[in-house]
Amino acid sequence: MARQAKSTFNPKAFLGTAARGRTISDYPRESVVYRQGSAADAVFYIQKGRIKITVASQQGKEAIIAMLGPDEFFGEGCLIGQPQRLGTATAMIDSRLTRVSKAEMIRVIREEAAFGELFTAYLLTRNSRIQEDLIDQLFNSSEKRLARTLLLLANFGKRGGPQPIAGRITQATLAEMVGTTRPRVSYFMNKFRKAGFISYNSHLSNGHLQVHSSLLTVVLNERA
Repeated sequence: MARQAKSTFNPKAFLGTAARGRTISDYPRESVVYRQGSAADAVFYIQKGRIKITVASQQGKEAIIAMLGPDEFFGEGCLIGQPQRLGTATAMIDSRLTRVSKAEMIRVIREEAAFGELFTAYLLTRNSRIQEDLIDQLFNSSEKRLARTLLLLANFGKRGGPQPIAGRITQATLAEMVGTTRPRVSYFMNKFRKAGFISYNSHLSNGHLQVHSSLLTVVLNERA
């Protein structure tokens, strides 16, 4: 009897189903996925929604270090021996996450080349973005940094063009991400809206923020 051909491994199907070592859970807006200092024992994959990663100092000051969307991973520090979470992960909007245990994650990376390639590509892209963020902070104006942040939040460059930014994104949150003050963010947001680069209602935190591709001109303009 001929040996049955091995079925092709599908990373997206693996991440989209629950089985041994992985579970799928829904997190309402503002619910905590894990807290800073808790045990680092799993990696999370975002099926839908948006996750905010924050770090708090001993003095109680809090900083946003990442805002992640669909098809992104977080919590991967456990794979390099990180015993505790370095930050707190919170759902910014209703989100669905796949939790993959550390042991299962290590197994599938070792045994399934397709998954290893997917995860490696994600890590390289994430590392590149971190480098771009550092350059952005060092050399670009707050106006450019805000424009780039909005484009990233809108998934600019992915299929279908910029997507509406759903959920509660306050000007204070944007100011924290950009590294400037809320009044400066308010000034630039009004400027972008008047120029037709973005559109939103008068209550930004309660509605959808639409980012248009034309906002890229602010990032590319050397005199911005």
